Amino acid sequence: MADLFAQEGDAAVNLLPRDGIVNDYGLIFSTAEADDCFRQLLQEIPWQHDEAVIYGRRIITARQVAWYGDAAFDYHYSGTRRTARPWTPLLLHIKERVEQQLAAVSPTVFNSCLLNLYADGSQGMAWHSDDEACLGRNTVIASVSFGAPRKFALRHKDRSTQCALILAHGQLLVMRGSTQSHWQHALMKSARIHSPRINLTFRTMLNNGM
Repeated sequence: MADLFAQEGDAAVNLLPRDGIVNDYGLIFSTAEADDCFRQLLQEIPWQHDEAVIYGRRIITARQVAWYGDAAFDYHYSGTRRTARPWTPLLLHIKERVEQQLAAVSPTVFNSCLLNLYADGSQGMAWHSDDEACLGRNTVIASVSFGAPRKFALRHKDRSTQCALILAHGQLLVMRGSTQSHWQHALMKSARIHSPRINLTFRTMLNNGM
């Protein structure tokens, strides 16, 4: 696995060698801004443990989630359905900052956001692709991280190539093009991390998520 550490970010550089596009925009929030966002998200979001169906069994995940959007549309994933809550002022502020960053290269307006809260390094996300039909083909997904730095890994679906980078407090990573068709991604666990991380993934749902 090739490790890429690019907290300064260079949105013009594609971190993938083929079959997709992943751009690191670096830290788009100052430390003070990121601290404030993290504190508010931790306190104000009505976090709930996620559910997933794995090998036919419904399980409750350790991480907690929340789902927001322009309308109360549904999001179906891993055998679970969630209905979006209305945006909060803070989430709209973060969304606007993200959209401003993307405007120069590929203007994108997101209509939804999935939030994940990881209490510490014992909680992560297994290999998966965000390739649900409700997101469409060649979807753009913008990931913003707050809290403890964590390793984010990508691997090609043919298992020939892997790469990873550390996502830091206030950092923006964007996946676009055919990435979800050809690559999987995961948040790696680490026994050395004892503080929480919050991740926001801004998305564009098609047909109100139906």
